Amino acid sequence: MKDKNCKLLNEDRRNEKKILGLERNIFFVGTTSFLTDTATKMIYAIMPLFLMTLGATKTEISLIEGISESTASVLKALSGWWSDKIGKNKPFMIIGYAFTAILSPMFSMVTSPLQVLMVRFTERVGKGIRTAPRDSLIAGSSSDHTKGRSFGFHKAMDNSGAILGPLLAFGILSLFPGDYRKVFVFAAIPGFLGLISIIFFVKEVKRHKTERLGRITLKDFSPKYYAFLGIVFIFTLGNSTDALLLIKASDIGVKAVFIPIVYLIFNSVSAIFSVPAGILSDKIGRERLIIFGYLLYAMVYFGFGRTNIQGVLILLFALYGLYSAATDGIQKALVSDLIDQKKRGTGLGLYNCLVGITLLPASVIAGLLYDHINNRAPFYYGSIMALVAAMLMLIFYWQGNKTVQANS
Repeated sequence: MKDKNCKLLNEDRRNEKKILGLERNIFFVGTTSFLTDTATKMIYAIMPLFLMTLGATKTEISLIEGISESTASVLKALSGWWSDKIGKNKPFMIIGYAFTAILSPMFSMVTSPLQVLMVRFTERVGKGIRTAPRDSLIAGSSSDHTKGRSFGFHKAMDNSGAILGPLLAFGILSLFPGDYRKVFVFAAIPGFLGLISIIFFVKEVKRHKTERLGRITLKDFSPKYYAFLGIVFIFTLGNSTDALLLIKASDIGVKAVFIPIVYLIFNSVSAIFSVPAGILSDKIGRERLIIFGYLLYAMVYFGFGRTNIQGVLILLFALYGLYSAATDGIQKALVSDLIDQKKRGTGLGLYNCLVGITLLPASVIAGLLYDHINNRAPFYYGSIMALVAAMLMLIFYWQGNKTVQANS
């Protein structure tokens, strides 16, 4: 019955009219993410500098990002489970994107770091609500042989918004030097356009009743799934907020107006390589690409720790974008491979929840190292954690190959 349902769903996907060779849902979910990320990255690209004008320390900036991402991430697991339970993803996506559209311009009214935390946390609640159902819809709108490409396209669109966002922030700050609040106000426009896209152009994925979620326990997920989550935890513990990268750029002399451009370089490279990386993962396997990404991260973070040269820093931001392309979407595709189809939202929700929650201790550790040791220490720490994760991922890959050979 399960194979018959899968064949019917794949037949539905083949008959659906495609846009640029992509399933309609994949294209418009990508469009929504492009617009929403344009809004959020307009804000994020300048937030560390804005917080410093309000008197925030490096530790406080890291803490704000860590609390905002991690505490709201509990909702990623809950919304993923709930979407599996009722067999629908789109309602959670609409609510989640509405949070971002409505709350983003409110940053223009804050007057203290605590108020930034309150708005940032509430806005991230929206991300917690939408992320797992969105990833589940992407996986459900893709065939087994195109998941990597679909997640790669979504990541590329996400990062394309993250290119345009900093560029718009740069343009606004060029016209109104030092007026960060105007950037927050203008960010409302793409945020609301993203909400319109999800409401009118994304369709719910059809699910047969046999695919609906019944009672769920921890035993419902494979040991490989939990092993991979353990590796992701180790890696993420050294993967602190990107805000510290922007502060590092400021520390070595990059002018405030050009900080969004530095962030744009990272997102541009990630956008360019995300789709090719996704397609490559469909061909050679996700694990190999993730190992490469972890090793590249270790090298790049070591470089961030060592350099005080602006030209080298720009190169490192570009390589950081390549790491992002090789891991972010690919990890989600691998998680999707490791879980049962009807538990996809729950499994992806747990993954996203783990990543988000771990960002809190990772960011606090990095912020304390930055404030109390020097601006090199947090990056050396991140580099070491990435090397450990890469070695564990290599063992994970070897064990998987042994199991396949034993069963063949």
